[in-house]
Amino acid sequence: MPRRPFNLALIALALVPAPAFAKDKVAPDAFAVTMPAPPPAPPTNGAIFQGGYVPLTSGGRAGAVGDIITIQLVERTAATKSNAAQTQRDGNIGLTPPATGPLSLFNPSDVAMGGGQQFKGKGDASQSNALSGEVSVTIAEVYPNGTMLVKGEKLLTLNRGDERVQISGIVRAIDIGPDNRILSTRVANAHIRYVGKGEIARASKQGWLQRFFSIISPF
Repeated sequence: MPRRPFNLALIALALVPAPAFAKDKVAPDAFAVTMPAPPPAPPTNGAIFQGGYVPLTSGGRAGAVGDIITIQLVERTAATKSNAAQTQRDGNIGLTPPATGPLSLFNPSDVAMGGGQQFKGKGDASQSNALSGEVSVTIAEVYPNGTMLVKGEKLLTLNRGDERVQISGIVRAIDIGPDNRILSTRVANAHIRYVGKGEIARASKQGWLQRFFSIISPF
């Protein structure tokens, strides 16, 4: 029994690249919720004011590990690029042969020539992205200079798939509003991921056989 079709199928499966989302490797705890550490035992020195108090001017503003901050996603980017070039060159040359002598056999049209060259090219590219919404995250670490590392995620299970929004970055305490909200444009070193899986996500991707022929196709 010939096994050539079966072997060709195995070769095709081996050459098929992995899905695009498999290349984006993220640590499992990259966006995990950070819980506050248990408070230390109060010192028994008999003083009225102890360390670690929150100033009255801060109110209920988040500032400790485990506190919750709401990040307002207002991401919007747009890029446009265009390029155009055009060149043109013409040339002509003509000689008039003498009326007498051996060269008189040529007509003026036999020794005239001309040439031209023209090129025109144009290219345009544009891209725009927008992301809006809100994601509540927790403070994972507080640095000595007052900045804080925040991270968190939101998982939405819809009718035909799952949608996940993940964000992490560094924020300043001064940028946090009285209602513990901050714009995503104020987050430094921001890592924002919007991924999904399910029927809708699978329908928007090429099949493995189509990806295989797209790789080997010379066109």
